[in-house]
Amino acid sequence: MKQVKQAVRGCYWLLAAVLWATLAGCTAAPQAPVDPEPATTPEDKPGPVLTVPPRAHAFTAISARAWSSLALREDGTVWAWGNNAYGQLGDGSTLDRPLPVQVPGLSRIIAVAMGEAHALALGADGTVWAWGDGVPSPAPVQGLSDVIAVAAGRRRSLALRSDGTVWTWGDNNYGQHTEGPLPPSPSPVQVPGLSQIIAVAAGPVHSLAVRADGTVWAWGNNIYGVLGDGTYVPRLTPVQVQGLTGITAVAAGPQHSLALGGNGTVWAWGDNTYGQLGDGTSVPRPTPVPLPGLSQVTALAAGIQCSLAVTRDGTLWAWGDNSSGQMGDATTPFRLTPAPVPGVPPVSAVALGMGHSLALYRDGTVWAWGLNTYGQLGHGLPSLRATPSQLPPWRRVLGISAGTQHSLALGPDQTLWAWGDNSYGQLGDGTTTPRRVPVQVHGLSDVTEFVAGHTHSLALRGDGTVWAWGAGGLLGNGSNLPSSVPVQVQGLSQVKALAANWQHSLAVRADGTVWAWGSNTHGQLGDGGTGWSLIPVQVPGLLDVIAVAAGSRHSMALRADGTVWAWGNNASGQLGDELASLRRTPAQVPGLSQVTAVDAGSEYSVALRADGTVWAWGSNSTSQLGHDQGTSNATPLQVPGPSNITTLAAGVEHTLAVSGDGTVWAWGANYTGQLGDGSTLRRFSPVKMSGPTGITAVAAGLYHSLALDSAGTLWAAGSNSAGQLGDGTPQLYPSPVKVELP
Repeated sequence: MKQVKQAVRGCYWLLAAVLWATLAGCTAAPQAPVDPEPATTPEDKPGPVLTVPPRAHAFTAISARAWSSLALREDGTVWAWGNNAYGQLGDGSTLDRPLPVQVPGLSRIIAVAMGEAHALALGADGTVWAWGDGVPSPAPVQGLSDVIAVAAGRRRSLALRSDGTVWTWGDNNYGQHTEGPLPPSPSPVQVPGLSQIIAVAAGPVHSLAVRADGTVWAWGNNIYGVLGDGTYVPRLTPVQVQGLTGITAVAAGPQHSLALGGNGTVWAWGDNTYGQLGDGTSVPRPTPVPLPGLSQVTALAAGIQCSLAVTRDGTLWAWGDNSSGQMGDATTPFRLTPAPVPGVPPVSAVALGMGHSLALYRDGTVWAWGLNTYGQLGHGLPSLRATPSQLPPWRRVLGISAGTQHSLALGPDQTLWAWGDNSYGQLGDGTTTPRRVPVQVHGLSDVTEFVAGHTHSLALRGDGTVWAWGAGGLLGNGSNLPSSVPVQVQGLSQVKALAANWQHSLAVRADGTVWAWGSNTHGQLGDGGTGWSLIPVQVPGLLDVIAVAAGSRHSMALRADGTVWAWGNNASGQLGDELASLRRTPAQVPGLSQVTAVDAGSEYSVALRADGTVWAWGSNSTSQLGHDQGTSNATPLQVPGPSNITTLAAGVEHTLAVSGDGTVWAWGANYTGQLGDGSTLRRFSPVKMSGPTGITAVAAGLYHSLALDSAGTLWAAGSNSAGQLGDGTPQLYPSPVKVELP
């Protein structure tokens, strides 16, 4: 397989709604569906995969509810992670996400709010978008305009308009809307009796609003005294919270409420079982009480039985329940009064879910700690964190390669990362444990090129040496034993290019010679013999080679003069020879000249000429040659349709090509949506891949494809059964989705 590398070429209320709307709820996540594979798996070449993850962007807002998390980037895009049982992450699925994924279809967003089973986003134009509760993709909320803040509770939503009115929709079991209890409202209705509102917050079953005169109003369920009116009676219309004036912001938790005064003081009321009111007791309070010892507060969050606050100097304070480490101080006892979280840089915003905490640091990074059952911390690992840890930064990846069911990526420090199937140790992390998120390949540095084969992997270091790991007999070290960590390939130096496939590997040295090792049952090593070679042997008769490609049972070499040479199995005409059934030594492919790139599929071959045309030959069983002229063709034929092609990739039975305008063209097998056209239909001729534009590189694996755009963003489509897309799930994607690498 060929490996390609690509260089990574004020309204106050808006923030208030994001920072202060917090909630928790108990929902069970369903089993994630696993994408199907075809009944039979062809003996095949794992196609190349290359890309760079998106550049890092600073975050500007965060929100957390239950076991899900949401963040807004400075570029106006929305990212989500954690529990996704109801589609509340907005990525079109109901699969939990242990790493952040972008919510598609949203741009120019200025505020976000996460509810228990749904989420909201506020656009710069005053429109509101919603998703979740069975609708896994964003849709505009009809009938709303000029909105300046949003809040999300348990299956209900609030919107604050610029005229100071409050609008609500969704569940109304406790009169959370107006004059209830009434049936749910699918469309926004105005909350009566409220005007000149400047901030809103939504708990699971109650709501809070702050008027311009500094008073606070509450309505909904009042079982814990969360309405602050001195009773435990539910209120179907807004009532004034007792004793509060000069308030600028509020936060609503499941069992308690908080208010922030303009002078930086904090008031709390409701349940106090775990000290979440911060008044030094565990006595419930149906009316607000001030928090002693806390001043100059600028932001608040109310979670399930715990609270967070940020002071003007950026100090983070926590109190209440700490059973899941949500206080961030590496302890578990609950706390009756606020205390600073140690070792935390200046914070600008906080959010609380059900047992986990988020903090937005002033440098734009997001940190998380506490419970992590559904990946709500966004680290890609299931472990609980008792102290704050940063969400993995989006690395500037230099290149990527895909094997049959595993993938490799090169980091900016020239370390190598791997994920996917690991049955033979092909991830190189010292184990045979499959990984759905990247792990570092053990002990490799200064990597300049790399390739993922079927059950093994190769890497080229800056000193010209080659290293291999995975299945035994394929590592070129003279041994039949497998290795789950890299071992040096014997006898190779000054190497400049690599290729690997099913059971053999190729290397090009600086002097233009080609070396091969592994299986030779079909003559794919090109040395004239038939025996398996445990160490590299030179392919005779080849000089001035600049690139190589490995199919499942055949090999190709591109010489500096633009000619193509091939050897190995020829059962489907993949050598471009109409006569021979196989060749044990290289022979020139007739009719081809001025070739600039080659790749080898399972039983077919492709070449890119200097004029931007693509030529293909060999098996055409799934139309991987781009036409319907028979089941195979031993003569190179031009692929009709796209022109001005700049790069290409051959998968098992599908082909990808990129035109000069950044469009991706795809054809052939599409069992699992690997063509990225939104379907699983076989394509007899090239069709455009949907979604991304400005693509500069592509790669084709067994049943998945990757594309890299000019901004350094990685897009993936097709099978993910072994985690080969690296997004932490087994989700099948018939249309490209963005993939973030940690």
